[in-house]
Amino acid sequence: MPELKPKPVRASLTQISDLTSPVNANINGSVFGGVILAIVDKAAAVCAMRHAEKPCVTVAMERVEFLVPIYIGDYIIAEAHINFAGKSSMEVGVEVYAENLSSGTRRHTNSCLVTMVAVGPDGRPTAIPPLSIETPEEKTRFEEARARHQNRRAQKIKPHEA
Repeated sequence: MPELKPKPVRASLTQISDLTSPVNANINGSVFGGVILAIVDKAAAVCAMRHAEKPCVTVAMERVEFLVPIYIGDYIIAEAHINFAGKSSMEVGVEVYAENLSSGTRRHTNSCLVTMVAVGPDGRPTAIPPLSIETPEEKTRFEEARARHQNRRAQKIKPHEA
């Protein structure tokens, strides 16, 4: 198999947005966490597919932190970037913001780490390009994500151990 050319983080940066409505909210007028997670998942998937140039599937969501509520009428923006790329998997960092369109104020509402895996036509994991690091911030995110990746692999329960 030919060696894949490294791709920079900027090549797969993704921003997805949506305007909230009453159908997205609970009885308190704040948006359901599941609605937000669906937007996070879409942003992570697009980001991962841009990097891999192949279909990708969600393997895990972790470190989901809802910091402040998102309300009916807020404009939701999810920004995704690749933190780490392994052989077939990627850690995608997603930051979510809510913008009040009347006042123009934007607030950070939550963060999430999403593990995505590229899959081939047979549905099995397939090789992805390595990540090219260009900035100190990207290097820090990469090193932290690589450590999480190694920890997950070390803790993974094998089918015969279950």
